[in-house]
Amino acid sequence: MKNFIRTMMVTAIMAIFCFVGQAVAEVTVASWGGAYTMSQQKAYGDTFSDSPLIGGKVNFVNYNGGLGEVRTQVESGNITWDIVDVLPSQARTGCDEGLFEELPRDVFAKAPDGTPMDEDMFVKVPNDCVVPQIWWSYMAFYKKGTFSGTQPNTIGDFFNVSKFPGKRGIHTWANALIEMALMADGVPPANVYKVMSSKAGIDRAFAKLDTIKDHVVFWSSGAKPLELVTSGEVSMALAYNGRVGAAILSEDAPFVPIWDGQVLEEEWLVMTKGTNNYDEALRFLIHASAPAQQAGQAKWINYGPMRKSGMAILAANEPFFHNGKNIMPHMPNTDEHMKGGLYANPDWWADNGDSISERFKAWQGK
Repeated sequence: MKNFIRTMMVTAIMAIFCFVGQAVAEVTVASWGGAYTMSQQKAYGDTFSDSPLIGGKVNFVNYNGGLGEVRTQVESGNITWDIVDVLPSQARTGCDEGLFEELPRDVFAKAPDGTPMDEDMFVKVPNDCVVPQIWWSYMAFYKKGTFSGTQPNTIGDFFNVSKFPGKRGIHTWANALIEMALMADGVPPANVYKVMSSKAGIDRAFAKLDTIKDHVVFWSSGAKPLELVTSGEVSMALAYNGRVGAAILSEDAPFVPIWDGQVLEEEWLVMTKGTNNYDEALRFLIHASAPAQQAGQAKWINYGPMRKSGMAILAANEPFFHNGKNIMPHMPNTDEHMKGGLYANPDWWADNGDSISERFKAWQGK
């Protein structure tokens, strides 16, 4: 019996050392930088590293999007990014091409009520390569004091330069603009992609864009629309909701968001195919996709959790933002803010994006 106990103790101690040895392995995550990556570091990286049970070292590196570098790493066998933060089109294309690992779905944390992760989502999970990250949106906004009397509060108002004079700041690519133009023209959000499935529908969107064509100022970097509105160069602009919300929450900027007509985009985490750190990377993905961590990111940036249970945590624990302010009024995917908005359809853009982009470039005069 003594020998048995001694053997069990040695085995347990060896297991602990093995686990700790695994835990200190470094996981490298490629993301977008700035306040967004800072929020990931705070919510996922620090809480992962500090955990005595699952922790390990996490190294965040910046990248500029696309699949080029991932494809190079996979084809060469020299994997330096274990996990990549990807946009919806990349999530689908990369998985189809075999650039990402297909992940076991039963290992991820369930919601508090027992709902499996893939069923605890605001949209259908596109494949087995992805785990949820955040929702972000394109939205319109303006600065307090810009207009007298009636204030703009719909996407139709953004396109109405007669009622609300001034320049309009818009981005240099077509995504979300087509959807917004149709909603401004009276198409209900639920019918937007049905209308976009015909040439007549696309013509209708561009006709609506024509109504502001002589009044637009284009931007291509996320900080620019805030600068344009602050300086008064434009009276309203489209922007990433996180940029607008961060300025309001952290700097008390006098911006007024217009949630009507917003277009929400998915963001996913994936594991690079062939990584030597599979086990460590999977542990990190399990941690980062759990409801508490999904909610925790919103302490630092107002992008919405993709998991419904993550949103419930925010709502039940206000004020939630790290400086003591309420975060729910700045979340893009609340029921209230989604009344006049829609979730982008990545499959539609995958099938039609190239032709729409060419037409939009021509519309810009490029």
